[in-house]
Amino acid sequence: MTAADAIDIAVRLTDVRLDRGAHTVLSGIDLEVPRGSITAVLGPSGSGKSTLLAALTGELAPAAGTVEVLGQRVPHRQRDLLELRKGIGVLLQGNGLLTDLTAAENIALPLRTHTDLPRAVVDRLVAMKLHAVGLRTAGTLYPRELSGGMARRVALARALALDPPLMVYDEPLTGLDPIASGVIMSLIARLNATLHLTSIIVTHHVHETLPVCDRAIVIANGRIVFSGTPAELEATDDPLVLQFLRGEPDGPIAFDTAVRSEAA
Repeated sequence: MTAADAIDIAVRLTDVRLDRGAHTVLSGIDLEVPRGSITAVLGPSGSGKSTLLAALTGELAPAAGTVEVLGQRVPHRQRDLLELRKGIGVLLQGNGLLTDLTAAENIALPLRTHTDLPRAVVDRLVAMKLHAVGLRTAGTLYPRELSGGMARRVALARALALDPPLMVYDEPLTGLDPIASGVIMSLIARLNATLHLTSIIVTHHVHETLPVCDRAIVIANGRIVFSGTPAELEATDDPLVLQFLRGEPDGPIAFDTAVRSEAA
């Protein structure tokens, strides 16, 4: 790998195996995510998408192979890992907003925890993040006063609080109606372009996600079964990938709830 390669690649996994206890969830995983791109990680429920996310953030150490994020191998030491995580914004599936804090206070939390910025500067940054997600006047609202789409955008603003170069979205469309889903996907694309981010979207919502992506991978049966552009994915004749895209219950992807619960 040359120095130029390291600069151009935000995430690299090489021959990675990921285990949960005695169960191997994913194996033989090779993946490169170019800087500035939007990559969709697709697959059925229980296929290992969340396990892959855990490896990117250092929550789960690989049983074999290497995971590199933002030019460095994901560290084991807690202090080094915390430093790396400052560069990774994560939008959680359930938003993770603190119910006793307002929207503005939720967004300010990472800034107050990880920086020594004066209150006036923090307040200004929070206002900028709220404006970036189209919620400039919602700062005084509590999570219970927000719609599902609004709460997701507040969570997104909080994930962006420390200006991370890498954003990871964990099922960003869960629980949202079609209009709110469209708003979120459009927002992800716009923020990626204007803030020069690299984004990884972990999801099973194929048709809503592909239009904003540069590349897509599909995980099934413990491995990557497709890697390419959205156009290449839509043109595939691979029966395993087609089963997932069409939502067919019968095919090479076994419907086995016991196995899937272990892989989740």
